[in-house]
Amino acid sequence: MAVVRVDPETDKAPVSVQLSGVSKTYPTRGAPVQALSPTDLSVKSGELVVLIGPSGCGKTTLLRLIAGLIKPTSGTVDIVGTNLWRNNRRQGDAASEMGVVFQEANLFPWLSIEENVALPLQMRGSDKADRSRRVQALLDLVGIGGFGQRWPRELSGGMRQRAAIARALSYDPDILLMDEPFGALDAMTRDTMNIELQRIWMETSKSVILVTHSISEAVFLADRIILLSPRPGRIDSSYDVPFSRPRTTELQSTIEFQTIASTLRKRLTEIS
Repeated sequence: MAVVRVDPETDKAPVSVQLSGVSKTYPTRGAPVQALSPTDLSVKSGELVVLIGPSGCGKTTLLRLIAGLIKPTSGTVDIVGTNLWRNNRRQGDAASEMGVVFQEANLFPWLSIEENVALPLQMRGSDKADRSRRVQALLDLVGIGGFGQRWPRELSGGMRQRAAIARALSYDPDILLMDEPFGALDAMTRDTMNIELQRIWMETSKSVILVTHSISEAVFLADRIILLSPRPGRIDSSYDVPFSRPRTTELQSTIEFQTIASTLRKRLTEIS
């Protein structure tokens, strides 16, 4: 399949996510814990950015700050040009530009797959016929078109994650945020889901920010890899990944792929 994508770096694409001086400190019974140092980060429209770093370095905190699930201690988060927080309140118009996928699919067990995917649309008052059309198109997009009437317990872990991705895309957000979405899957299923995520991303042109502990996954998926330092987290370094799309699993055995992966591993060892 020949797919042509706009390169977010060379095409001067607009910025989808802009963090300026964003930090996070958590109160505790003892001294406050600074999870994230003041951080600046830009993600362009259509870019796939992967966050990696040592355990506890603030990757998930950074993703949750972008999603608006937690409020920054300092700094600003702009989503498609709109400040996510105003007067200590999260702005719904900015938050609606983002869909979130977690490590667990978190599907409601008493709802069918179709009903789970349709739920965000139902909550937004979408017409039933429009919901049905949208859900069927999304189930086809993520590769589970024949499973809409099944219960979550009847699907494998990988299929449940496909449903979670479909749900996150249901209201057509500009940005997809993913926190270790395939971390609980076996190696073969994870490779399949990496291929599928690349396909979905190429077909939808969303901006994607993904957190992972897997260096191979990061190099395979990313346009750009952001390496965070140990807590309090900060951006240690950034790596552009030059491989053309679509990428296949054979790429992982090439010298070029292994060189980038080795460079990342070395730097992780140095800062850990």
